[in-house]
Amino acid sequence: MDVILAENLGFCYGVKRAIQLAEDAAAPNQVTNTLGPIIHNPQMVAKLAENGVGTVDSLDEVSEGTIIIRSHGVGPQVYDRVEKMGLTMVDATCPHVRKAQTSAKMLADEGYQVVIIGEKYHPEVKSILEWAGDKAIAIETEEEADSLPRFGKLGVVAQTTFSGTKFRDVVGRLLDKSTDLKILRTICTATDQRQSAAVELAAQVDTMIVVGGKNSANTTRLAQLCGEKCKTYHVETADELRDDWFENIKKIGITAGASTPDWIIKEVYKKCQKK
Repeated sequence: MDVILAENLGFCYGVKRAIQLAEDAAAPNQVTNTLGPIIHNPQMVAKLAENGVGTVDSLDEVSEGTIIIRSHGVGPQVYDRVEKMGLTMVDATCPHVRKAQTSAKMLADEGYQVVIIGEKYHPEVKSILEWAGDKAIAIETEEEADSLPRFGKLGVVAQTTFSGTKFRDVVGRLLDKSTDLKILRTICTATDQRQSAAVELAAQVDTMIVVGGKNSANTTRLAQLCGEKCKTYHVETADELRDDWFENIKKIGITAGASTPDWIIKEVYKKCQKK
């Protein structure tokens, strides 16, 4: 059986940067926490905890030390509160997420009704909403776009890990919603590359294994896209691989989300080779 890795997979620049910042922030006899999981990968979060970087869900759980802003970003009020609390802050917001935040704020400041295309309950989208102000709206589907009223000025940004194809489809439904429409496509290049490589590989194999956190939006989207081409399984670790998935299989492909560590990908690859 052939086991083929996708051309683009695993950690993106923003995730690598966030992990490096978190590792550098860890210090003996110092309280260091990320505000929420720094990335959507439980194994990486656990590894950081072993090295002295914990996780808190709220600033209410912190009274001292260093707080790390996770890669998904936060709203402006969090920065204000961290400063007032006198905490040391390390900002690990992905630069692409930061661009989406500043783009949303710019549109709002210019008087546009801001619409964020993405998963409205995802932490990244929540952070962009907070930068865009109280009137911003998050939508994910064409149907939600259809239900919006007309606006005098309409500005659009995207969750950085949103599907490029779905983004175009939803934007298509917004074209008649305003005579002053400004579209800022804030989907990052790494997302496009991983999705394209995964779909290309899925069309060539019998089965795809998608590796990454079950709570990772970009990994889940890779699994959805691959599932449209061939039988696809989404796993977090090599322990989840089952022997019956490999019966009568000649070619199997492997891809991984942007928040999946290299060591997990290697473990899955090695175990697949032994099947």
